[in-house]
Amino acid sequence: MANIRAAITGVGAFLPEYRLTNEEISKMVDTSDEWIMQRIGIKERRILKEEGKATSDMGARAVENLLEKTGTSPDEVDMLICATITPDMNIPATANIIAHKTNIHNAWSFDLNAACSGFIFSLSTATQFIESGRYKKVVIVAAEKMSSIINYEDRTTCPLFGDGAAAVLVEPSTEDVGVIDYINRVDGLGRHHLHIKAGGSLKPASEETVKNKEHYLYQEGQAVFKAAVSSMADVAVEIMEKHNISAKDIAWLVPHQANMRIIEATARRMGISKKQVMINIRKYGNTTAATIPLCLWDYEKQLKKGDNIILAAFGAGFTWGSTYLKWAYDPK
Repeated sequence: MANIRAAITGVGAFLPEYRLTNEEISKMVDTSDEWIMQRIGIKERRILKEEGKATSDMGARAVENLLEKTGTSPDEVDMLICATITPDMNIPATANIIAHKTNIHNAWSFDLNAACSGFIFSLSTATQFIESGRYKKVVIVAAEKMSSIINYEDRTTCPLFGDGAAAVLVEPSTEDVGVIDYINRVDGLGRHHLHIKAGGSLKPASEETVKNKEHYLYQEGQAVFKAAVSSMADVAVEIMEKHNISAKDIAWLVPHQANMRIIEATARRMGISKKQVMINIRKYGNTTAATIPLCLWDYEKQLKKGDNIILAAFGAGFTWGSTYLKWAYDPK
């Protein structure tokens, strides 16, 4: 019997219409388009402005797009994983809300919180259920309304993040495609450098926490940058060495879109050219868990069946990892 691999067989996405430009950001805080472009590489980011709309609304639109593109009925879906750090509410899981909004009634679903590594951690999880033969169709949706946890008076964080969602369908394949291997790691000490201080059981919401703006994302930029550069590059090179993959064997690196300097440092360590790197940070910013699948959606027409692809991410926690896969289909 042939080995079963978990293969991505389709990609869908949704992005809000509103574009928050660097010029607008520079009117909010002491920064400039030139500074943001040189230091980060972001020109604009999408923001979900509609009243009463949340992460699940973007996630549902991405899933609907995915199901339509792949000709998949909601009733065929066995499991739905939502990678997010901006859930609609603490309970229930945003995955459950997305399943309801997309008429996925025969599946179970759950949220996965690994920050910017959320998609690759979710793909590793889905891979287990597919490879075991238990499930045939798993949907992973990475959705973030980062604007809901960003302080637009904080110049260290507000230029970085945007809103958006992307979804993939994962199915079994007996061909030489799909997920080959992954390496995922965490270091809880990283929580001191990148976190939201209040709102959890350690420091519940109070008048004081709201007044002190402790429900917004806090980041120590230099510490996070240093850890991201080394960890993301190290794990990408590690998976190359483990499978004896050379730079010329790689069709695409799909890196988390947090900072152009981190992306470039990872590519240099891997010995690959810029032409082999998926980059869309300029137009979407850092959409946290959604950056990698948004890249796959953006570049889908350039992907060919059998392409060697390495995904690499680093996020709060700290979390980081790399996935090696072979693309499963030609452009449609």
